[in-house]
Amino acid sequence: MAALLSGTVAPEFSLKGVDGKSVSLAETLKNGPALVAFFKVSCPTCQFALPFIQRLHEAYGGANVAFLAVSQDAAADTREFMAEFGLKLPVLLDNDGYVASKSYGLTNVPSLFWIDSDGRVQISSVGFSKADLEKVSAEAARAAGKPVKSIFRLGERIPEFKAG
Repeated sequence: MAALLSGTVAPEFSLKGVDGKSVSLAETLKNGPALVAFFKVSCPTCQFALPFIQRLHEAYGGANVAFLAVSQDAAADTREFMAEFGLKLPVLLDNDGYVASKSYGLTNVPSLFWIDSDGRVQISSVGFSKADLEKVSAEAARAAGKPVKSIFRLGERIPEFKAG
């Protein structure tokens, strides 16, 4: 179970990205809902899950929907992870005391939070959950005004769940 449940107000954070620019949740939500995905580069389930978050970003990311990955590792390690797993979505760093991770009450990664533009968590998920990613896909499509796309490709063997 995720630390923050559906209906909870998401804690505000402002973190630097791997590009050095600061990103705040409040500013991000002014444009629409956001998926915030916390991860560690050494986590096998994170390595499995983050490419699917990238696919969501490619399908729906833009002016009305944001996808933010939050790394609990150093910038150099995070950049290496991004290159290895093909991540081009915005990646923020929460490696200096884990301030954002602690405010979200994280105990495991990956931890995902779909946060509506009103700042409330609509979907919270720990580990890899195929069903939860499909829910995020539907919400992102609605917010972006696009048809729902499958982020799972034909022939891929996707488990229903992988613990974080």
